Amino acid sequence: MSPTPRRSGVLLLVIAIATIAMMLRAPIVAVAPVARTIGTDLGVSAAVVGLFTSIPVLAFAVCSPLAIAVVRRGGPDLALTLSMIGAVAGCVVRSLDGLPTALIGTALIGVFLTIGNVVVPVVIARDFPPSRVHLMTGVYTSAINVGTMTVTVATAPLAAATDWRTAIAVWGMFGVAALAAWVGLRGFRGAFLPAPRSESADAAAGRPSVLRAGTTWVLGAAFAGQAFSYYAVTAWLPTLLTDRGFGSEASGAIAAFFQVAGIAGGLLVPVLTTRVSIMSGALAVGLGWLTVPIGFLVAPELWWLWCLIGGAAQGGGLTVVFIMVAALGGGPREITGRSGIVQGIGYGLAALGPTIVGGVHEWTGDWTLPLLVILLAVLLFGVLGVGVAARLRRA
Repeated sequence: MSPTPRRSGVLLLVIAIATIAMMLRAPIVAVAPVARTIGTDLGVSAAVVGLFTSIPVLAFAVCSPLAIAVVRRGGPDLALTLSMIGAVAGCVVRSLDGLPTALIGTALIGVFLTIGNVVVPVVIARDFPPSRVHLMTGVYTSAINVGTMTVTVATAPLAAATDWRTAIAVWGMFGVAALAAWVGLRGFRGAFLPAPRSESADAAAGRPSVLRAGTTWVLGAAFAGQAFSYYAVTAWLPTLLTDRGFGSEASGAIAAFFQVAGIAGGLLVPVLTTRVSIMSGALAVGLGWLTVPIGFLVAPELWWLWCLIGGAAQGGGLTVVFIMVAALGGGPREITGRSGIVQGIGYGLAALGPTIVGGVHEWTGDWTLPLLVILLAVLLFGVLGVGVAARLRRA
């Protein structure tokens, strides 16, 4: 286990976690602003271009067991290093010539970012005192939203000035910056060599598995509701707004506003969870999320309010789930397993979100039933998330 960093190293650790967080979504989100250009250049349909987004999200679900094994065998420090190196390499490969190469690069990005998804909550729980874990989890999830917003705004102009390959490859710079900070913090040996297996790790191997803990699966189902809602709304909010009479540029700007609000949500939820309770954070997020499907059903003219409250809720939802991943207790081995299982379940359902909501919309021809589907997913998150928080309160 790495020691808690001295005061002089805390800033570098925060920078490393923030840049890692930006890298965890940037290569995936970068495709959307130039999707049409990619399809035209490669001579493929929109469905094929969609694989550049769907493959990584599916990898988050399918490759979680692999990520758990990497973190447990090599240690969290080496796992983070491998995650960033592999993701940067995937960005480079994806931007080389040809569709097969692009798909291979996309798969590499998905596999290695899965490792990063699993290990960051472990590092935060290990390297920060309990009084700072909630805040750093909020910084981590807010940085994910900052990276998403930056890439969404800047990719198209970059492609216009250069080409789409350069425009989506350049976001690998977040991974390079993360590696520089991480190696500077841990040193070469700490960042690149496997952690020695300790007696405590051997003892932990004999403890009851998190696989048999009911709260792990309940939290996974709660995260599935959060992730399904987030990816479905992110994919279809611009289209919904266009159908409500907004122009395409206005719809894109409003959708970006929804993402920006997530930054505030990620930072505000830790204030609730530390000063009041984790239950209050989970309840506030669940109620906030409800405003999106209900608000657009009953008062769509108040879109700005629903995007503000719901946007904050989507950022806070990710934060409160990761706070509970750590708060359920255990050492790095247990937190690693719990993080992998929760994210595997969550992203498995999330990958279906845009397809299910889009299919229901196409089938019905309006947005009432799709919004009710999102409402059910939000209720899944709210009810189960509050249930896990209640158990933590009683513990």
